Amino acid sequence: MDFSLNNARAQKVWCDAENLWLLLFDGRQLSIPLIFFPKLANANSESRSAYELSGGGVGIHWNSLDEDLYVPNLLLGITDVNRLNQPA
Repeated sequence: MDFSLNNARAQKVWCDAENLWLLLFDGRQLSIPLIFFPKLANANSESRSAYELSGGGVGIHWNSLDEDLYVPNLLLGITDVNRLNQPA
């Protein structure tokens, strides 16, 4: 099985009280603290569960939250907090 970033596609996304979880098609599970995603951290569970997968699972979109995540970036540790703290 190819565990490269090129094969990083989500098949399921969910949140618990503290984490964003992804189940990838290759069997990997990824957990990232919600504090790294302010829009998700401040949303209710109904809004968090209303996501759409795009590009065969490489993208995750929450329309009501105006939030988009790229699965390969998540595997590299790139989150909203990282982007917010980058110099312009």
